[in-house]
Amino acid sequence: MRLSLLLLAGTLLFTGCSSVYYGAMEKVGIPKRKILVDRVGAAREAQQDAKVQFSSALAQFLAVTRVPATDLQATYEKLDAEFKRSESRAQDVRNRIAAIDNVAQALFEEWSAELGQYKSAGLRAQSDRQLTTTRSRYAALMRVMDQAARGMNPVIDAFRDQVLFLKHNLNAQAVSALGGSTRELQQDISRLVADMDKSIKEADAFIAAMQSAPTPDK
Repeated sequence: MRLSLLLLAGTLLFTGCSSVYYGAMEKVGIPKRKILVDRVGAAREAQQDAKVQFSSALAQFLAVTRVPATDLQATYEKLDAEFKRSESRAQDVRNRIAAIDNVAQALFEEWSAELGQYKSAGLRAQSDRQLTTTRSRYAALMRVMDQAARGMNPVIDAFRDQVLFLKHNLNAQAVSALGGSTRELQQDISRLVADMDKSIKEADAFIAAMQSAPTPDK
């Protein structure tokens, strides 16, 4: 529980006092590497939640085209609630990715600077290779996470348009017009879910590699 609260506080405050936060964590036995792995795990869960939420929002959107005119107000309210939850989930994913990059850059900067402290050329070279491998693994993770995050934007935009259109034209004709964009939205969400699945798998692989690799405990 204590660790979860500390990591949450760090996620919220990382933009303003990262070095102070990471220093405080190390003093209580929580190194940057541990924070990085935990934040990747949190981002993975956020993407899983977002994937479920977008699928739920799509189901509500599809339901709109099948309701009688007398139920439109209630249906609009449900769809609007789904949109807001989707928007919140998307922002959570973006925030988690930003938090990951913050601690990763701090970790890599410190690791690189400490290479000069080695007296053994062999150990320094080994650590340098480990740093290069970890940077490469991290870059691959960020590519797929960023791709999944960018994929949320057109889906959110499409949902926003449909909710606004229904709000401004709350009648049977408006619902009929919404049906024309159903296939495109379904395709967007299918691509998004595929991107998120890929990102989640990459996050799992990154966590496993970081937990097993003999990298310095920073």
